[in-house]
Amino acid sequence: MSEKHETIRTELRNGVLWATIDNPPINLIDERFVADLIALLDTTDSDDSTRVVVFRSADPDFFIPHVDVERIAEYTATAATSGGPDDVSLGALYRRLSEARPVTIAVLEGRARAAGGEFLYACDMRFASVERAVIGQPEVGLGTFPGAGAVQQLVRLAGRGQAMQVILGAEDLDAREAERIGMVNKALPDQELVPYVERLAERIAGFPEAAVRLAKRRINAAGLPAKEDVQVDAGFFQILARDASSTARMGALMQRGMQERSRTELDFGAAVGEL
Repeated sequence: MSEKHETIRTELRNGVLWATIDNPPINLIDERFVADLIALLDTTDSDDSTRVVVFRSADPDFFIPHVDVERIAEYTATAATSGGPDDVSLGALYRRLSEARPVTIAVLEGRARAAGGEFLYACDMRFASVERAVIGQPEVGLGTFPGAGAVQQLVRLAGRGQAMQVILGAEDLDAREAERIGMVNKALPDQELVPYVERLAERIAGFPEAAVRLAKRRINAAGLPAKEDVQVDAGFFQILARDASSTARMGALMQRGMQERSRTELDFGAAVGEL
């Protein structure tokens, strides 16, 4: 299977589907990306040839920096087509990503923040570039709230205290720090990163499928957050995203180049701290 959606390019090799996110200018989450992710999951959940999916970015600076704040209603409506009226949230779609039939691996070579970070946590494994990876949850600094699973996922991955610091501090973390506290599986130099992930993905793809799927399902049963908690958080995000203090802070960042290839987006944690 090799196909091109609007925002995700795919290539299947040795049981591993390489899915490259390509949504210029900086890979913001919008309704086109959400539709493509749903289509990809629909395909891989019914395709025996895809045993592992590896997500990368075509942009060396950005994996997924955050949602398109001007398209929240549109991408939320698109996400609802995946799970039905009770799952009207990005977090519900990410839950589907976690429960996907194939094993999912994210390769972080740029910036992943907010809903981009939550995309990473929804994948089964995460590997990051020492030189280029940046990860963070800046929502509280914007006056909003992580609405797609970061609260529950980070408590499980990094522990309560580290989750508090990451979410309340709203700062950027590099790959080594993310590895130290458990947000990513491993931080590797650029030249080692993709070969390492490729070897691991093809190794998993070569194992008996029934055993891999059962192991993943039982690990998920022990480790994924409750759907109800993610739904509650999605509601909190929707409320705070409309709050006057939040809209004012986002407006100030938009004037400084938010959602563009700019210093603000490249160093978003610092930009939030300057508000």
